[in-house]
Amino acid sequence: MKKLILASASKRRFDILKNVGYDFDVIIPDINEDIVANSTPYELVSELSKLKALAVLSRADKDAIILASDTVVVLKGNILGKPLDKAHAHSMLRSLSGKTHDVYTGVYIIDAKTRREISFHEKCAVLMNYISDEQIHEYIATGQPMDKAGSYGIQGAGALFVSGIQGDYFTVCGLPVSRVYESLNEFGILPTMKDIEYL
Repeated sequence: MKKLILASASKRRFDILKNVGYDFDVIIPDINEDIVANSTPYELVSELSKLKALAVLSRADKDAIILASDTVVVLKGNILGKPLDKAHAHSMLRSLSGKTHDVYTGVYIIDAKTRREISFHEKCAVLMNYISDEQIHEYIATGQPMDKAGSYGIQGAGALFVSGIQGDYFTVCGLPVSRVYESLNEFGILPTMKDIEYL
């Protein structure tokens, strides 16, 4: 029987998969995300998600299906990754304030035995309210922005600053779960909805 492996250290992606009923293990990939440069947003998330999956391939069981994902925020053509420090997080949040930006999430799935693969990306537009400096400082003090592309997470306190989205909410969270479901189904991996602990 095929076993699903999530190649990610992200609690958000873990929670998304778990909350829809998937049974899976986690192997955290060790990659240098800076090696992919001069790419368009969709090329960047596609390549990084592939690198994450391949980084755990040798550590996964032969019967495993490996799922990896990567997300970036794009404002006026500029790619915003994870903040380097609090000052960088503040700068990014200030730049996003009152504007619409795009979020790209790439997904890569590979069968460890056959090497069959599926790769795709999704895009979502996000409109942010005006965020005051006081709000930015308060939000940064929570620590939530520090491991997130664009320095905010829509599934946490960052939701307070989002006035609307156009596209799949879960693309902004980092894992477009409906399309992931369709793709994993092609590998024979299905969630067990009866085991879901509903929130």
